[in-house]
Amino acid sequence: MSKKNILILGDILMIAILTIIGFVSHGEADASFIPRMGTTFFPAVIGWFLLAPWFGLFDETVAVNSKLLWRVPLAMLIAAPLASILRSAMLGNAALPLFTLILGSTFAVGMSIWRTAYLFFMKRRL
Repeated sequence: MSKKNILILGDILMIAILTIIGFVSHGEADASFIPRMGTTFFPAVIGWFLLAPWFGLFDETVAVNSKLLWRVPLAMLIAAPLASILRSAMLGNAALPLFTLILGSTFAVGMSIWRTAYLFFMKRRL
């Protein structure tokens, strides 16, 4: 598997984990909430994969450079409003600024943790 594919799969997995954590934190963890989880997961994935390439986050030289890790949370903070708007369109309601802020900040932290783990793992392999 290529390093880019590892990044892509890791990003998707981390967004899924963060989505589940968000629902669990609201007491909405049973199977009946899976469709609703999709209304957070898919917009977040779309927002991330539209913005992350612009920040070079799938370029291996960027992904393993600790001085460029700041790009990860910045990309997610910029992707969050798009994800929030897409989610709101799917649900037919308004995009709430507080939800957008929480989504962006928690996903930025989670993606930063994953990308930091990737960076250290890849540097150890070299």
